[in-house]
Amino acid sequence: MATTLKTVVTAQIDAVYKNVLDLGTPTDSFLKKTKIELSEGTGANSADRMFHDQRTINASSSEDLDLAGVLAGPFGNTLTFVELRAILISASSSNTNNVRVTRPASNGVPLFLAASDGIDIPPGGVFMWACPADGKVTVTASTGDLLTVANSSSGTSVTYDVVIIGTSA
Repeated sequence: MATTLKTVVTAQIDAVYKNVLDLGTPTDSFLKKTKIELSEGTGANSADRMFHDQRTINASSSEDLDLAGVLAGPFGNTLTFVELRAILISASSSNTNNVRVTRPASNGVPLFLAASDGIDIPPGGVFMWACPADGKVTVTASTGDLLTVANSSSGTSVTYDVVIIGTSA
């Protein structure tokens, strides 16, 4: 039996901003929700590969997530991503240090604009990137397939959750 993947990626900010005054409370309610639906497949608006895991990195250490032929999927199959559709990385709120996500200088997947670019995710923070279009972030085996995740400091380990959605062609 073949596996199938249907994915819905949702980003949402729901806020109520109030100004408590003597004779009233003006309120600004705001909701911004963006939803991307991906069907099974390898073309635009689709995906057929998923990796998810909870991982821990020791103090002052890092790891490379190799997106071409090293990570195992939820059914034990080896995953080779060709294009990325979504990445979600959330840092545990119990961390002391930040989780640092970067494009390594050598063989980095071009998620960020330049080699060594990245983002620090503070304890309890979340980083998400998503795009349904073809060709926006291409994984190239051996030359552009690594995403580095690091512990930003010494003293304690960090724990993070990672979800990667993409295509095999």
